[in-house]
Amino acid sequence: MAPTALAAPVVLPHVHKESCKVHEIKLKNETSVSLEDVVLTTYTNDETMKPIPMEWGHSDPSVRGPVVCSRYKDGLTKHNAIGANAGSYCIYHALAVGSKQLNPNYDADYTNAEPAFEIKEQPQWGDIKKIVSMDPFGHLVPWLFADVGKSENVEIKPTISITKAHMQLAEMKEAVDKGRLVVDGEVVINKNGDLNVSKVAVEPVWYLPGVAERFGITEAELRKALFEDTNGMYPELITRPDIKVFMPPIGGLTVYIFGNPADVSDPNKKLALRIHDECNGSDVFGSDICTCRPYLIFGIEEAVKQAQNGGSGVVVYFRKEGRALGEVTKYLVYNARKRGGDTAAEYFHRTECIAGVRDMRFQQLMPDVLHWLGITKIDRMLSMSNMKHDAIVEQGIPIIERIPIPDELIPPDSRVEIDAKINSGYFTTGKVMTEEELKNVKGRTWA
Repeated sequence: MAPTALAAPVVLPHVHKESCKVHEIKLKNETSVSLEDVVLTTYTNDETMKPIPMEWGHSDPSVRGPVVCSRYKDGLTKHNAIGANAGSYCIYHALAVGSKQLNPNYDADYTNAEPAFEIKEQPQWGDIKKIVSMDPFGHLVPWLFADVGKSENVEIKPTISITKAHMQLAEMKEAVDKGRLVVDGEVVINKNGDLNVSKVAVEPVWYLPGVAERFGITEAELRKALFEDTNGMYPELITRPDIKVFMPPIGGLTVYIFGNPADVSDPNKKLALRIHDECNGSDVFGSDICTCRPYLIFGIEEAVKQAQNGGSGVVVYFRKEGRALGEVTKYLVYNARKRGGDTAAEYFHRTECIAGVRDMRFQQLMPDVLHWLGITKIDRMLSMSNMKHDAIVEQGIPIIERIPIPDELIPPDSRVEIDAKINSGYFTTGKVMTEEELKNVKGRTWA
């Protein structure tokens, strides 16, 4: 049965008064809402616009200045960043305000919310070429800029937070039981395999000229694409070229550190690193169509071992679900693969047929968090990705050794994925199949 078409909402006539700043709209059977105080956008040539000074890349935070995107309080005329705090969660904040469950002018109380451990300030924090997709001072702003927030009457929110926790994974208990991990009371806490972990959550903050340079395009081209492809969501990308910082509504990342966080930036100590892009179906729910959870668990175990051997281990988890195509697209691709004959030869092609590209993770911005942590070399890279490897090395961070996922950890149905990736350029210490051989690597199919 064909789905029933939804009736279009009835919109009563509305008027523009004087300018687009006044726009009254009313739906049928709904009380009118006055939008007289809504400013659709601001303009560089408006003399009332006095953005708080921002000098991205300066090592002195008092000179660099805070990131201010909120329009609340005096932020409309003083904001120096486009977008909103909280990344992809900014829409939920808007819902809370719109449904009268949150006072938009609420002042957060950051008592005892300070970082649980110190991330030592690194020279890279003041290098305008090294960090362009996060605010290196984002974990300190409530305290660094408290006086600025009060004197300028603007809202300044952190974009990084730092904490500690215990991690419990069934696979770590198995590693202890089988003798692969040793209980030391420091990193591996007990025979259940509980782990001590230091964690950093990061929201994206883009310095547009730097992001554009990483992608080999002009800032104007970047602004135009961001504006038009989001259907005009952020008009200030066009009307405020003087504002160079953008808070994109995308997921951020989390850093998981095993061992002493100070050792991560010590070049005399070995570092094991896993860069992992989100895969909810495998990471959380154990889908066997890909190697994501097995490789993630392997990366955690090896990071723990490195920390126990006098170095440190880091796992960085990026919210880039389905190669940044999203789960809806990913599941459509699954359907196409399983109904059409799931072979390694067709693995990337089926994605390209639906999405137009095979991957939108674009690793150019990924190394920023490594610079922020002060990482200057990677002794053991727990990844086969050529894109991740190349992005890191191009940013001046050498990789000494690359570690592929052990064959025994690869689920049978995910051979399609891993063999196709190896053929496309992923690192391996084993066989690289020919195009003809890939046709014989088959996963489960549906009748």
